[in-house]
Amino acid sequence: MKKKTIIGEIFDRSVSFKENTRLQKIVLVAGLFFAIYLLLVIVSMPARLDITVGRPSPDTIFAHRDEVDSYATEQLREEAAEEVPDVYDYDPQVLENALDEIGEFFDEIVAINAMEIEIETDEEVIEEANNELEDVEVEEVEDEEELIEEIKEEKKLEKIRELLPEDLPDETAASLLTSRDNLRELQGKINNSVQEVFEDGIREGDIESAQNRLEQKIALYPSSSNHKTIAEVLVEPLVEQNKFYNEQATMEKREQAREEVEPKIILRNTLIVSEGEPVSEHQYSKLEDLGLILGQQVDYPAYFGLFLLLVILFILVGIYLSIFVRDVFNSPRLLLLTGLIFLITLIFCIAANYFSGYLIPVAIGVILITVMFGYKLALIINFALAVVVGLITGGDYSFILVALAGGLVSIYAITRLSQRSDLARAGFYVAVTNVVVIVAIYFFLGNVSLEYDSLVNFGYSMMAGIGNGIFSSVVAIGLLPFLENFFGVTTAITLLELSNPNHPLLKEMLMKAPGTYYHSMMVSNLAEAAAESVKADSLLTRVGAYYHDIGKLKRPYFFSENQLSNENPHAKLSPNLSSLIIGAHPKDGFQIGKKHRLPDAILEIVVQHHGTSMISFFYQKALENNSRENISADNFRYEGPKPQTKEAAIIMLADAVEAGVRSISKPTSNRVETMVRRMIKDKLEDGQLDQSDLTLKELDQIAEAFIYIMSGIYHQRIEYPEKALKAELERSSGAK
Repeated sequence: MKKKTIIGEIFDRSVSFKENTRLQKIVLVAGLFFAIYLLLVIVSMPARLDITVGRPSPDTIFAHRDEVDSYATEQLREEAAEEVPDVYDYDPQVLENALDEIGEFFDEIVAINAMEIEIETDEEVIEEANNELEDVEVEEVEDEEELIEEIKEEKKLEKIRELLPEDLPDETAASLLTSRDNLRELQGKINNSVQEVFEDGIREGDIESAQNRLEQKIALYPSSSNHKTIAEVLVEPLVEQNKFYNEQATMEKREQAREEVEPKIILRNTLIVSEGEPVSEHQYSKLEDLGLILGQQVDYPAYFGLFLLLVILFILVGIYLSIFVRDVFNSPRLLLLTGLIFLITLIFCIAANYFSGYLIPVAIGVILITVMFGYKLALIINFALAVVVGLITGGDYSFILVALAGGLVSIYAITRLSQRSDLARAGFYVAVTNVVVIVAIYFFLGNVSLEYDSLVNFGYSMMAGIGNGIFSSVVAIGLLPFLENFFGVTTAITLLELSNPNHPLLKEMLMKAPGTYYHSMMVSNLAEAAAESVKADSLLTRVGAYYHDIGKLKRPYFFSENQLSNENPHAKLSPNLSSLIIGAHPKDGFQIGKKHRLPDAILEIVVQHHGTSMISFFYQKALENNSRENISADNFRYEGPKPQTKEAAIIMLADAVEAGVRSISKPTSNRVETMVRRMIKDKLEDGQLDQSDLTLKELDQIAEAFIYIMSGIYHQRIEYPEKALKAELERSSGAK
């Protein structure tokens, strides 16, 4: 019992799923989404390889996308950082201190030279002074004033020597006993030299070098050697480090230099390593950058980004379908067909991309969608496929442009479709468009040159573009019949083939029911004109009119248009039986059409073209033969259903109008118009058009179309007199 309950629940759920269109669409869209997502993941996330540095590569590997070469980029950044010099902070205080000390020294020297020294002038002092002056080899001074001056100079010299090193010769120190102007001139020279050397900067370890530079500058002074010696002695202890290394500023500048380096890019389709070639460290780094090394962490952000892109694409397509292609949006079957075409095209695109991006045959899906559903759905599918091409090719806009242009041209070509061979013409249009776009891209990018490699690449691209168009049309032609039959979709090509007079059913109708055949031709002309006036499917309407009465093939002689003799088989039958025979022809037509595998759209017209209309002739005859109480009007109506589409309703009206106008004994324009409008009004009041979505405005347009056609057929003709007729015939024969 429990087992039966579980089975029952499963059955109930399956039944509810079949009845729940919304749930079917959700499941279908979800399945389609994940199928496309997995395909794109497989393409954009290639298989990883077990590769080691120094070991031979198991395969020839190309870059599947553009990626930053971290190894080469890091080397360039290191080189840029190394070229940045160390940053030193300059301390101006060191120079100021040195200049101050030089200034203080010369100020003291100037002060010593200017000081007044008092000397006692007795004989003992003079004698003592003479004794002391023996070392400087001067003659004994007999003049007291000269002696005093000598003693003063000696006293000044002693003070100067206190400012100088002890080992400095007296002669050198005595050179400072000079005028104030000479001293200030020497100070200025020393200041200039010190300033030049210090401002150039003295780093740690550069003190000796700076001292040497100062010595070289001092050696060039136009001064006495004693002054040069004093200058050297003076500045030597003043040389100190005045530029100090700034580690933080140096690191910041080097980091800035690293950041300014443009990353080195691994271009898509670049050869990374050949099969059997030992893998270098740089090659291994490239493979890591591309995510091709086994054991690397999964690139989850890339997966998530691809997921979001597809979600956005599906939402945009869904909004478009809900607004512009509601018949497909509301039908799980048609959604499934659309998704299947998209998947098939995607698989072909992925395969073609391994040869060339210009070979990607987006036109396959666009052609199939245009043929089956029209240009509105084809436009959004073309856009979606172009986006997917961008994902497959790594965002190469040249391939996206070729895909968009080829798809749009194929839509244009298919909208002018008149026979199946026109699909090949569409492929030709796509090929020509691809060539033009590829040439434009090559010129825009400046890739055209007369070099051998460039010409070979250009020729290969041209061949890929041409092959794209031809391949797309061939595959579309091959797939179209299978998709039509499997999903029961009626395409323009199918309708065009059915409109061929050599179709077995039409030939059989011409032979067995010629009256019905010509009636159907007349109805098709009326219906097609009316369909064009209200923007319905004129081709479906015309072909539906050809076959709407095929049910009469079962008993053609029971229908007046096929009764060539005066004998009427209904004369021997009761009105009820005659009504059953006449009313059965829509159902009989459905069976015959099913046997000949007519499309569902045609079969629907066959069973709906009378709706539940009254078979009025036999109803009136029954009323005449019996009392009104014993006759049910429902027994004298067609089984229906009522027309569900504009096309079926138009054929119903055209059928009634053609038969009604043909019954007028002397048709005139007024009579024809009155009959047309009365027939349409009767069908409207009888409720036969309630489910067809035809508006009153459209009914008026249909009436105008019927009146125009029928008035042309039944216009008043000029009666030629017999003589005039003979003369006209003679002129015609003479002209020949």
